[in-house]
Amino acid sequence: METKIQTMTLPVEGMTCASCVARVEKTLSRIPGVNTAAVNLATEKVTVKFNPALVSAEVMAKAVEESGYKLVIPDAIKPSGGSEPSDSYTKLKKEFTLSVIFALPVIILSMISMTDLSAFFLADWFMGVSPLNMDDLNKVLFLGTTIVMAVSGKRFFSIAWRLAKRFEADMNTLVAVGTGVAYVYSSIVVLFPDWLPESVNVMDVYFDTAAAIITLILLGKVLEAKAKQRASDAMKKLMSIQPKTARVNRAGEFRDIEIDDVVVGDVILVRPGEKIPVDGLIIRGETSIDESMMTGESIPVYKKTGEKVIGGTINTNGSIEFRATAVGRDTMLAQVVRLVEEAQGSKAPIQSLADKIASVFVPIVIGISLLTFLLGFVVWDLEIVQAMIHAIAVLIIACPCALGLATPTAIMVGTGRGATLGVLIKNAESLERAGSVTTVVFDKTGTITEGKPSVTNVVTFNDFTENELLQLSASVEHKSEHPLSKAIVEYAEQKSITIQPVTSFLANPGFGITGKVNEKNIVIGKETFMRESLITIFSAEETVAQFQKEGKTVVYVGIQRKLAGIIAIADTLRSTSKDAIRKLHSMNITVALLTGDNKTTAEAIAREVGVDTVVANVLPKEKAEFIKRLQAKGEIVAMVGDGINDAPALAQANVSLAMASGTDVAMETADVALMRHDLTAVVRAITLSRRTISTIKQNLFWAFVYNVIGIPLAAFGMLSPTFAAGAMAFSSVSVVSNSLRLRKAKM
Repeated sequence: METKIQTMTLPVEGMTCASCVARVEKTLSRIPGVNTAAVNLATEKVTVKFNPALVSAEVMAKAVEESGYKLVIPDAIKPSGGSEPSDSYTKLKKEFTLSVIFALPVIILSMISMTDLSAFFLADWFMGVSPLNMDDLNKVLFLGTTIVMAVSGKRFFSIAWRLAKRFEADMNTLVAVGTGVAYVYSSIVVLFPDWLPESVNVMDVYFDTAAAIITLILLGKVLEAKAKQRASDAMKKLMSIQPKTARVNRAGEFRDIEIDDVVVGDVILVRPGEKIPVDGLIIRGETSIDESMMTGESIPVYKKTGEKVIGGTINTNGSIEFRATAVGRDTMLAQVVRLVEEAQGSKAPIQSLADKIASVFVPIVIGISLLTFLLGFVVWDLEIVQAMIHAIAVLIIACPCALGLATPTAIMVGTGRGATLGVLIKNAESLERAGSVTTVVFDKTGTITEGKPSVTNVVTFNDFTENELLQLSASVEHKSEHPLSKAIVEYAEQKSITIQPVTSFLANPGFGITGKVNEKNIVIGKETFMRESLITIFSAEETVAQFQKEGKTVVYVGIQRKLAGIIAIADTLRSTSKDAIRKLHSMNITVALLTGDNKTTAEAIAREVGVDTVVANVLPKEKAEFIKRLQAKGEIVAMVGDGINDAPALAQANVSLAMASGTDVAMETADVALMRHDLTAVVRAITLSRRTISTIKQNLFWAFVYNVIGIPLAAFGMLSPTFAAGAMAFSSVSVVSNSLRLRKAKM
């Protein structure tokens, strides 16, 4: 028996830059049994696909730890997206606070020693006694900086050392080498002055540089972590909307129990103003439910007996009882959270360039730093100390933090924003492709139309009665999930017609259905299906033509190889369809309508909503072939559908979008699930993609420009190491802040 590949998303501690991301991915990918590993620096998590028969989480954690980082295995995982600060963030704040406490005096005293005020502190005050001499001052600076380096800076040195033992390097290496050189040199000046040439001045110590660099980098990391917490606000909001308890009927009375104790089949009471605890079907009562947190739709939705309710939504006015159909990880809310987390952990193709650069960036920077030192000291005749400072500035300014955050922060904010708008994007690649769409292809029923068609006319032939026609057709249609089938069944039930048992049921997607009722062979479907079944339909042609001109869909019913009648069905347009298509046109996107319905009906609807191209009477396979032809012409095609018939076309499209009201097959096949039941969600999905990709490009541009400009300036001595540290910290924060603008962008 083949072992199923598992997907697990786990936190990783200790990552600081794009090089860290590449190293963790490389480490995990080398382990036998691991298929893929994708790290997201913004969320500080890795998504691993692996074979549990070949490798365990513990083995992966050990390998990651050996590479200098910490993989938090499942037993230690805390709920993601929570509002409480993580242990790593709390530790980071403590380290930064300690660094500030000791670094500020070091910096201030160093600045004083380089000004005229130093004469005041170092002069003989009274009878040849001064409050402080230069040696004492340097020792104070040494002690303060040692605490900063040993406690607050320990994170950089410990990782750099573990990497050095494997002949590897990353951002921590740059910080450790840069600050370490300044600290070690200054310490030798203070503690072992006899080791140094006479040309070295005891005033030439750089404790302030080392302390300031550590402090500024930690400041940047604190601000960055805070910004990343804001970036995950959408996930926090989703995670927090499920109530902690549910009022469940146990032993004939309703009692409050923990949400984790609710099981499928429980009957739950929800009163006005309360949240729906889990997914279910209403069995008693009616109400209006605010589903805005799941769909982005602000208007409450009316619900009655037999209709679905979603866990986490709010019951606004009526009191209802419903039967639980999904609990725990199976609820829609849990699935949405899971899909958003997976999307945030995935990588967009645009990130590949940054990954390639990051893989060689640190070794190149170390080489440039060494070259800067050699050129300064040997060629430009700089003092050894000055050449060293230039080299340190190169190391610090080049830390690739911003480069590593440029893409994942935008993806994290973009997918989170999409979830709040009712646009559930399943992976970063789909998010990127959606922005390039040139043609959107819509299915008709349940997409452009409401998908809730109703019977308008019933016409019988060959001496069949209306009741007989409806009873036999509704009995067979009862076995189908097609919207037209449901319309016929509902119409028969309104007429109090009894549904009969059916045998030999067979569905022919795109054509129709067949079945046997009371030993009578029933054939229901479109015109071509009747002809293939050798049923003559000539007598109905004139009536059918009239219905089709009115935009109605006609279903033929054959009984015992005779035309028993036709059923005309009308499906109202979604109120937003026309506006959504107009907006797509304004975005220079071509719109096509692809339907299995007849040409006359399809064209009538197309004229009303403003569709550019209409293709009617197509089978599921032909829908996919139509999209393939568009792609051959260079079009980037998005397919929007909701039914089983749409699955092949959804799979063929460059980007597939499924309406949440559709079938499970369509939702599973699609790249994007539209939780709102209207087409403005399509416009929002494409707009969100374009805005997100634009933000990523801005982030990458500034991350690259920052290093391209900063490294030469540092090499030529135009940037001090302290200023370089501040600039590096600012670059990371600016990238995250730029991504955060997506939270408020108009979609």
